[in-house]
Amino acid sequence: MLRKFFMASFLSCLSTGTLPANDSIQFASCETGNCSSASICDDSKWNFGGCDDVSSCDGLSLYDPGLLGFGLIKKSEHCFNDFISPMTNPVYFEDPRQLSEVRAIFIDHKLPLGLGNAQVYALQVRARLTERLSLIATKDGFIDSSSPILQDGWGDIGAGLKYSLYRDPNAGRLLSAGVSFEAPSGSRAALQGNGDGVFDFFLSGGTRVGTQSHWLSTVGLVQAIDENTENSFWFWSNHFDYRFTGTSVYAFTEFNWFHYNNNGTAFGLPIEGGDLFNLGSPGIIGNDIVTNAYGLKIKPRSNIEAGVAFEFPLTERRGVLDNRITADLIIRY
Repeated sequence: MLRKFFMASFLSCLSTGTLPANDSIQFASCETGNCSSASICDDSKWNFGGCDDVSSCDGLSLYDPGLLGFGLIKKSEHCFNDFISPMTNPVYFEDPRQLSEVRAIFIDHKLPLGLGNAQVYALQVRARLTERLSLIATKDGFIDSSSPILQDGWGDIGAGLKYSLYRDPNAGRLLSAGVSFEAPSGSRAALQGNGDGVFDFFLSGGTRVGTQSHWLSTVGLVQAIDENTENSFWFWSNHFDYRFTGTSVYAFTEFNWFHYNNNGTAFGLPIEGGDLFNLGSPGIIGNDIVTNAYGLKIKPRSNIEAGVAFEFPLTERRGVLDNRITADLIIRY
């Protein structure tokens, strides 16, 4: 009987773009009993389907075996497949969706005052554990430097949890909260591994704007355990995108704001470290840095996206950033 019910639901979903109402079986991913409108969520041409699964647009069925069949890692939620992930401030700007993915990141970071470049090679991992909870591994990687002020070495490692507070697939709105911890595990020569670590407490939200655009926003507090060796700061990151009609190509812009809360004693100069480096610098309390980025992303399938962005400071204060090119490739389950 259940098999017949699921097959009937699936055929109804394909033909109408909605799930039939049924009070006895309620999939919380589509709280109102149906998916978003076919024009937004079920775009069969580009496979962004809101109703791409028997169980619902969320991809969690009663018989979901999970990744590799062990049931631990669940499929990414699919009610928001028309969204793309943010690119800049990659350590702290968190996508509000519950996702299972690997994200390869390359950063070409140019330091100011002719101090050379640093290339970062990193891999983020996210694993959806339940309908509303995900494990996020947001910082790692290797730093390859041509600068006299830092050498080659490994980055710190950061990981945490993200929980969905609110989701409305039909309206295209969602809100999540999370916390992560960055351990001082990296190479001191690469300006990593100092202090006792930092916590990142954040709220992340998103919404559709019309049928072609989206707004994502994350606000958070990075709190150092030892404020002599590392700096604490607030950040606020915003992403605005537009999907070109009839294509899988998105244009986007992003803004990142950092406000520093304390002076440290670990670094010899009053220089802000931004998202990649936490220097424990003196003389920066109350300072603000704002960066802007422009970029393009392509999403050939609902579970694959790749992009590139160019970022630069808008404020007179630059910290360690002159400009930066970021590229990423995301593959989701």
